[in-house]
Amino acid sequence: MTTQEIILWTCAYLIELGAVIYFTRASARRVEGAVVGGAAAGLLGLGAIALGEALGWWHIPFASTTFFLPLFSIGLAISLTPIYLVTWRLARRFGWRGLAVFIGIVAVIGPPRDYLIAATFPKWMVFAPGAIPILADAATYIGMVAVGHAMMRFIAGPASEDRLARTRLKADQTTHV
Repeated sequence: MTTQEIILWTCAYLIELGAVIYFTRASARRVEGAVVGGAAAGLLGLGAIALGEALGWWHIPFASTTFFLPLFSIGLAISLTPIYLVTWRLARRFGWRGLAVFIGIVAVIGPPRDYLIAATFPKWMVFAPGAIPILADAATYIGMVAVGHAMMRFIAGPASEDRLARTRLKADQTTHV
């Protein structure tokens, strides 16, 4: 993966982030929490990449320039940030069950996505054969979503306390016709 490719996909994810911010109507505090969540999950992702490399589960070649790893880290954090605005809306609407279903979906969809990217761009990543790399990739996705959402919640508070949260009408507030 070249520096130019990382800059290109980071810019694409910045555009996606802007769209997600707009469509989720996220407050500045919520966006800040999502960015912190993206940074925390990005660090977890970098650790998983290093662990997978060390154990021979996958290989992701990095350029030998001094600024490649920080640039990759920033790009990873930006690419993860929109996810936490989506999980916030899911948690606001469906509670912890919605979040759990989302994490399950990500665990199922994530590894085939990565394997498709590896097949399309073999210079970007290569997976070892077997089930262990698939399971490790799924576990990484689960961890990144859970850690990022938890950090966003820590910074911005629970979804139920947002200004967009639904409130139930009390019996005395309703009017009968």
